[in-house]
Amino acid sequence: MSAGVLTRRTPRGVTALRGGRPWRPTPYQAAGFLFFLLMTLAYWRVPLCCDAGQHAAVVERLKADLLRPRHPTADLPGAGSPYYSPYAVAQGVFARLTGFTGWEVVKLAGPVNLLVLLTGLGRFVRVLSPRPWAPVLALGALTLLWGTERAWWSGYLGLMSMTGNLGYPSAFAIGLTLWAWALTGARARDARPVRYAGPGALRGPSGHAGLGALYGVILLVHPITSVAAILGALALVAGWQRHWCGRLAGRWALTAAAALLTAAVWPYFDALALAGDASVDGMHRRLYEGLGGRFWLVLLGVPALWLRARRGSWRDPLVLMFALDCLVVAYGWVSGHYTYGRILGLTVVPAQVALAVELAVPRPWPVWRRLLGGAAAAGACAGFLTVHAGAVVPRPLDPVGFARPPHWPTYEWAARHIEPGEAVITDGYYAVHAIAGYGADLAAPAWPDAALDERERLRRAADVRAYLAPGSTRAERAAIARRYRVRWLLLTRWHPVPEEAVVVAWSRRTGEVLARVGGGATR
Repeated sequence: MSAGVLTRRTPRGVTALRGGRPWRPTPYQAAGFLFFLLMTLAYWRVPLCCDAGQHAAVVERLKADLLRPRHPTADLPGAGSPYYSPYAVAQGVFARLTGFTGWEVVKLAGPVNLLVLLTGLGRFVRVLSPRPWAPVLALGALTLLWGTERAWWSGYLGLMSMTGNLGYPSAFAIGLTLWAWALTGARARDARPVRYAGPGALRGPSGHAGLGALYGVILLVHPITSVAAILGALALVAGWQRHWCGRLAGRWALTAAAALLTAAVWPYFDALALAGDASVDGMHRRLYEGLGGRFWLVLLGVPALWLRARRGSWRDPLVLMFALDCLVVAYGWVSGHYTYGRILGLTVVPAQVALAVELAVPRPWPVWRRLLGGAAAAGACAGFLTVHAGAVVPRPLDPVGFARPPHWPTYEWAARHIEPGEAVITDGYYAVHAIAGYGADLAAPAWPDAALDERERLRRAADVRAYLAPGSTRAERAAIARRYRVRWLLLTRWHPVPEEAVVVAWSRRTGEVLARVGGGATR
């Protein structure tokens, strides 16, 4: 202290009580909280549809028997079904403890998965950049910069798509992937991780083993997402781990071994055997249709990737990640293994995040960055108005009639008559995807499953078509009903009810009827 100058010392502890700097949320914490509220409300107001019935069925089977669940949608053994992942088992335990139905558990999973996604995105972007607005811009890019045609698929993070798939295992797996990338990036840096890396600062063999276990869980929860997760990990390690030694190589080998061990010891199915399963390739061919209209706004992030490669090198993690993902997607198209197209939802992330990091640079901006920012803002507006607005804008406030998420009917009216485990034949597209979620079985499962030989599933589907054929005889229908112990028919209003069936209930909304076959009394 200089002569003649008096200073007043603050007593210890006073700042903690009244004199310290008040806590203020970061831009991402504020934006993320508002987005969480908005997206949760948007998700809850839309009826569950599409694959939700399958996931609700999985919960119902685990609720009935946690250790030896049956096939998710048929009266068959469930051993080997990849639907029985750690994520699903946790849902089954929750359902058993609370008494909630499969549909209710899937609905409640949406906000949980959204929280994992938002926190994972924040951590990952903060490993890439300390700029406080970078995660906010990344959230905007991930939800809006897709295309001007609807991209609706499990694992897509657009606003519109998330109203339907937030409760799916793919959403949880993508959130875990973002967390895994954040932790991997923090460890792969040559220098000590910056304070923004968060938990990534924890190093050592145990940390690498835990990281490997996390990748193993991703593989179990959603195997195809793990392909993109592993490619991202390789890109981060190759891009940032510039100096190698035996100790570092051993730790990354430990990470890989822990991932494989985690997947190998899971008792419900063999995740490593799924690599050669081509039974679902055919249904994923649609992923490669209309790529331009559904993804062209992602190209706004390519200049940002080019700038990163120019400033650093081709080893930039985001550049490598984007290139590797594109190669795998292209391989899926060329080889006919269209299932690899499922990683498209994560293929776009490097370009979107690179654009966000580039636009988070403080002003003043040079002309080229102002042009890039203007193009990104225009693209976000175009994506919102053409695809995503209907997901979040309430109908009373809709001035132009935005396209809305699918609004599927429910089948509670039919499920109240069907005992769990009773088999159903249906000709309805909605019903075949939904009714198993209430505990019923299908004579022919709608989706391929490693627990059921695909030839058997197709044979069952052929028998169902024969049962529903206009020219089928009563004797033929009775034989098929006995073969699969069919007790119920759930028929659209266009299909005549067989003479031997007794109508029990019908839907005022869809005109579908529930009819009993095989004798017995109704409940």
